[in-house]
Amino acid sequence: MDIRTIHNKKDYKAALDEIEQLWSAPAKSAEAERLDVLTLLVEHYEKTHFPIADPDPIEFIEHVMESRGLSRKDLEPMIGPRGRVADILNKTRPLTLEMIRRLVTQLNLPADVLVKPYLLREELLVA
Repeated sequence: MDIRTIHNKKDYKAALDEIEQLWSAPAKSAEAERLDVLTLLVEHYEKTHFPIADPDPIEFIEHVMESRGLSRKDLEPMIGPRGRVADILNKTRPLTLEMIRRLVTQLNLPADVLVKPYLLREELLVA
């Protein structure tokens, strides 16, 4: 198996092209093994050269609400009464550790995204 690390865009493009050709390789074949190695190399190259920042915690919660068809009322068991949910989603009040714990437990959200710092509305106006 003659595979090299990806050093530049040309190597990256070649690896993507080969992955496309190998995509339907039979399981446990030499081609499938090559596909696995190439995808690992591409993943590493992309993480290094095209990093994607974690989303803002509140934008992430809003995305989850939209994708799962949740309403603000659905967040009340995790965040608190209607007014507190509004304060959190409007960024006038920060998430507390207890709120984050409940969101992680009840909605199966990643804690590492929810604990990221974010600016509150008043800080956004100053910045």
